[in-house]
Amino acid sequence: MDVANPVLPSGGMTHPTALLQVALRADDLSASEAFYRDLLGLEPAGRFEPPGLLFFRLGQVRILLERGAPAGLVYLLVPDLEATVERLRAAGVKVEGEPHTIFTHSNYALGPAGHAERQAFVRDPSGNLLGLVALVPASA
Repeated sequence: MDVANPVLPSGGMTHPTALLQVALRADDLSASEAFYRDLLGLEPAGRFEPPGLLFFRLGQVRILLERGAPAGLVYLLVPDLEATVERLRAAGVKVEGEPHTIFTHSNYALGPAGHAERQAFVRDPSGNLLGLVALVPASA
């Protein structure tokens, strides 16, 4: 291990090994905190004022909500797409695209073979587009 940088292995490794963080615009950190707390079912991992940064951890990935960041598009895996969309709609979240099947995985290149990838889209309080994705067994 490289003593100067204990997080990354030494030995010439120059390619990324994982997705660490995604940054999205947050016009109002309090509104974004409430929205993402409900969406993710998680408490924030950190909030820094100034400069206006709010973090959530989803698995090993940090979601950074930042004043001044550009709007973005992020896809989140959910266990039940229809139930998630209905829960968010009932909470007043704008649904941009209703649940629909994008394609069915015929091999394991992009996901589990024999599963349909279903997606829906919602907007957060700052206008970021969120793709909600469920992988469901393809019907025969």
